[in-house]
Amino acid sequence: MKLIEPTTERLQLRQWRDEDREPFAAMNADPAVMEYFPAPLSREESDAGVDRQMVHFQQNGWGFWAVETLADSQFIGFVGIKHVTDDMPFAPAIEIGWRLARSAWGKGYASEAAKASLQVGFEQLGLDEIVSFTVPGNFRSRAVMEKLGMVQGDNFLHPGLPQGHPMQEHVLYRLSAQDYRIARQA
Repeated sequence: MKLIEPTTERLQLRQWRDEDREPFAAMNADPAVMEYFPAPLSREESDAGVDRQMVHFQQNGWGFWAVETLADSQFIGFVGIKHVTDDMPFAPAIEIGWRLARSAWGKGYASEAAKASLQVGFEQLGLDEIVSFTVPGNFRSRAVMEKLGMVQGDNFLHPGLPQGHPMQEHVLYRLSAQDYRIARQA
């Protein structure tokens, strides 16, 4: 299986490396980065996330890529596409997602890397649709979704959170291959 590692004007999207674990754990421990998640992650939880991404890459050749800047090879977080878990109400599906270190915010990196991820999904993998989701109050991520041309769908209750949890409600966004192609031609 050929591994896919997109490059943009400023970013390298690549497989995970063991040296990513420490900066990824620091990012996941940052309360500002984790504001729209139930809690910051412990080092063990963060490492388990890296392990899951490495397995997804081994099985598919793509996933949530580790992202580094081309200028200085600095790890800044992840952006990419992956299979959603089977318990999601819209499964099976491929989601696009991102999480960047606070030092990388406000520079357009999420949108830049997400566009490259959509290109892989639609142009190389031939996907019919890509989804994304977040809590309703995460306006920064929602702005990226809308910038990508994604369309807001129905809200849903995230099955990974307990009933009544303040972050259980999520908003779903979708982008079809057809809408992606139309937007690329515009």
